[in-house]
Amino acid sequence: MTGTAVPPPFRLAYVPGATPGKWARIWRERLPDAELVLETVSARHAPDALLGREAEAALLRLPVDTERLHAIPLYTETTVVVVPKDHLVTAADEVTCADLADEVVLHPLDDTLGWERPPGEPAFERPGSTADAIELVAAGIGLLVVPQSLARLHHRKDLTYRTVSDAPTSQVALSWPKDSDDERVEDLIGIVRGRTVNSTRGRPQSSDGTKSAAGKGSTAKSGGRGSGRPTGRTANPGRTAQRGAKPGARRGKPRRRS
Repeated sequence: MTGTAVPPPFRLAYVPGATPGKWARIWRERLPDAELVLETVSARHAPDALLGREAEAALLRLPVDTERLHAIPLYTETTVVVVPKDHLVTAADEVTCADLADEVVLHPLDDTLGWERPPGEPAFERPGSTADAIELVAAGIGLLVVPQSLARLHHRKDLTYRTVSDAPTSQVALSWPKDSDDERVEDLIGIVRGRTVNSTRGRPQSSDGTKSAAGKGSTAKSGGRGSGRPTGRTANPGRTAQRGAKPGARRGKPRRRS
């Protein structure tokens, strides 16, 4: 018994804080026969996961090695400082790095902001991860500056955050290997860029699963010859009748006989 080979699942890796849920839902609506698997990966390991073929594409934070990876920036994250709820910082809606100058600011090993020099006073030891740093903030050891998505991911009832207006920001991007030949990557690009299902830049599918030829090689135009559609011009009955009149027929009102 023979049959069509089932393609392997399309693996989309994503770093902590990235939210692929909406795009995954659209994928499953448009491509119900193409299995999508979401896999969490650390920010540091995300590029290696792509190059090692552990995933077909990834939502990660820039920068990446553009010699080997494509990257489409999707959005820029707001940077915030995570503090205890009773901290003085909470008196303002937003702060600057200078406002943190006298504070111990934790700098975890998986930091995603790429500081030249983090604000505030350094801790005696760098936390191993953002999750570890959050625990230290809750213990009153110091503060933590991170993308807002990570502050939300590690939310605790005893902590809050405020925007840091002049801190570096983090960009989330869709990335995939430059030597990839997986056509499903183009489908994902269309989804994250908001293209419609019938966009000619994607790979629209017909009802039988084949590629649609809509928009390619079609010469019929709306209102053109043989299109079966009205051209928008309305015939004048009077002019039509005049064209059908006999030669020499007099036009205008008939004259009364005297």
